[in-house]
Amino acid sequence: MTTSKSTPEQEWPLKAYKNIDFLNSDSARQIRILCEMIEPGIRLESAGIRDTLVLFGSARLVEPQIAAEQLDRIKTTIEAAAEPGVDLHRQLHKAEAMLRSAPYYQAAMELSEALADWSLNLPGEDSGRFTICSGGGPGIMEAANRGAKNAGAQSIGLGISLPFEQSMNPYIPAALSFEFHYFFVRKYWFVSMAKALVAFPGGFGTLDELFETLTLIQTKKTEKVPPIVLYGREFWEQIVNFEALVEWGTISPEDLELIRIVDSVEEALEYITAQLSARYLI
Repeated sequence: MTTSKSTPEQEWPLKAYKNIDFLNSDSARQIRILCEMIEPGIRLESAGIRDTLVLFGSARLVEPQIAAEQLDRIKTTIEAAAEPGVDLHRQLHKAEAMLRSAPYYQAAMELSEALADWSLNLPGEDSGRFTICSGGGPGIMEAANRGAKNAGAQSIGLGISLPFEQSMNPYIPAALSFEFHYFFVRKYWFVSMAKALVAFPGGFGTLDELFETLTLIQTKKTEKVPPIVLYGREFWEQIVNFEALVEWGTISPEDLELIRIVDSVEEALEYITAQLSARYLI
């Protein structure tokens, strides 16, 4: 009598949507882009987010006390050095610049707290309608989320994965913390729900976000025309000569009406809340 050998069952092949190598490949880039377009919307809707107030600016700025301490340390190091080199003097210049810019961190935190508090105290169903949103990282972004938390409000962080930048700041609830790979998708989420935007002093990233938003509005690629506030007249008038663009005929005089330059938390708060009240709360 012969016995038949049992044949082991063949395992099912890996499903495509579980194949991590495929999903991380160049061929699946469109799928990854769609994930970043769709998943945040589901989470934001689930959290009851209706409208956002976006605050953005430099990731490098720190609060005044920290900036002052950093400058003192560099000065002490230079005084102790027999022959301070070029590198130390560069560090000194950077520390002095950070101290000069540090009040913008404080202003961003205070404005965020004031806006979040105003939103929370709106009557009826509008209470908490406007949610503070930032880029999720350090600097001005941290100040924005920190201010919202000080007011007892939740806030959003739209982070971007970069090889040289820190993790998300600690003032964002996990449910509203996002990490993007693609800059253009991140900027979509910045603008799509924004009812107002405030640009603080910043570098290339800040200018990119500001000018893409202005371009979308100017070219009517978006029907929304949210109030856009530039905080810090000294900085913005030195960095961007908007009037020169009009003089050279590259933008229209009416385009200057898209922005409002302010120099105080009180002025920014009054302008933004008046605009939001007139557009959405009447």
